Amino acid sequence: MNARFIVAISCIATIGGFLFGFDSGVINGTVDGLQLAFQSDSVGTGFNVASMLLGCAAGAFFAGRLADIIGRRSLLIVASVFFLVSAWGSGIAGSSVEFVIFRVLGGMAVGAASVIAPAYIGEVAPAHYRGRLITIQQIAIITGLFSAFVSNYLLAGIAGASTAELWFGFEAWRWMFWIEIAPAVLFFTGLLFIPESPRYLVIGGKTETAQAVLTRLYGPEQGAAKLTEIDESLAADHHRPKFADLIDSATGRVRKLVWVGIGLATFQQLVGINVVFYYGAVLWQSVGFSESDALLINVISGAVSIGACLITVSLIDRIGRKPLLWIGSVGMAFTLSAMAVAFSSATLDEQGALQLTDTMGTVALVAANLYVFFFNASWGPVMWVMLGEMFPNQIRGSGLAISGLAQWGSNFGITMTFPILLVSIGLVGAYSLYALAAMVSVYFVVRHVHETRGLELEEMKG
Repeated sequence: MNARFIVAISCIATIGGFLFGFDSGVINGTVDGLQLAFQSDSVGTGFNVASMLLGCAAGAFFAGRLADIIGRRSLLIVASVFFLVSAWGSGIAGSSVEFVIFRVLGGMAVGAASVIAPAYIGEVAPAHYRGRLITIQQIAIITGLFSAFVSNYLLAGIAGASTAELWFGFEAWRWMFWIEIAPAVLFFTGLLFIPESPRYLVIGGKTETAQAVLTRLYGPEQGAAKLTEIDESLAADHHRPKFADLIDSATGRVRKLVWVGIGLATFQQLVGINVVFYYGAVLWQSVGFSESDALLINVISGAVSIGACLITVSLIDRIGRKPLLWIGSVGMAFTLSAMAVAFSSATLDEQGALQLTDTMGTVALVAANLYVFFFNASWGPVMWVMLGEMFPNQIRGSGLAISGLAQWGSNFGITMTFPILLVSIGLVGAYSLYALAAMVSVYFVVRHVHETRGLELEEMKG
């Protein structure tokens, strides 16, 4: 087995995860700039921030099917070009409409990368360390978020504020988007040197090419055996994948596995994690922190997230996916509840801004970072691992399309509604809702999710 080669091509695929994270996190430090530049109200700002997620939903939905038509690698190359164009266009935009168009384009790239990168890794990696390699995708996502937070903090610091001019007469918030151009170019270049997924090649009838790729991945003997396994898993119903495959022919109903995928994708967002990622700076400023301190808190949260993912890498192929999920749900329920309690004690100053006491401010900060830790040690990486491996070969693309649509649709809903919740039921009400979702997710995991640790992709049942 050529382990170094497998790890190398998996790392190239995870650059898409880095861009996913960077593109998601960079908006965090630009909210003030967007409001000032485009003169938008809270609803308009919410849409500017959430607009990318519409593209993410579309990108994830169509990517699953397109990956079955043009291939996993080819689709990732298209996504890398979208990342590049979006990074440039978001920074140069002169109006809300223009900005939204470029953010939606970037969102399509994020949506595609979010479902296809882990699927690609799952299809080239052996079962005994597949979970660890796919988890690297989440580390890449968090590293991208962390890099965006650091970049935002430094650029705002150099300029004096995110809305101040930086270089060549352009405001700092525009440069926050342009920084992404460099990793987008790296992603495009790296993808030119990786092979296509062997499972896609077999499904497409390109057996000889698949044999060559499998030999390069696993060696002649093991590669031949793997090709036989893939062929046998498809033998009973070998045709071009289509959405109709998601319907159980015996019952005429959507397969239960599809509903589990939708549930995993949806609960990952209902716990409110992206409120922290997208609105972190605004959130902490709303309870009395300066812009500089709020951006620094984001940097700390990013570092905590990376540490949590590293722990998951060491555990996911040892204790499995399911224990990590329910433990994470319990941890998030407690920490979200603690944040709601802390915010309930806030008072209003003369300007109408929320203020926390030193004690409750500390409680909120500690609870927030523990919440981020629990998420990134569980639902953050494990949801993507399971979506990348839980579907049988015949329905993987279609299953990812539906689950990806559910994930990004939920993400859009949570992100779009947060500014509205903030002015209607407040931080306490919003975080109480997220805590309730975390509690319900414990039941969902225990009752409906089945363990996939150690199973080959050909052993997955629909």
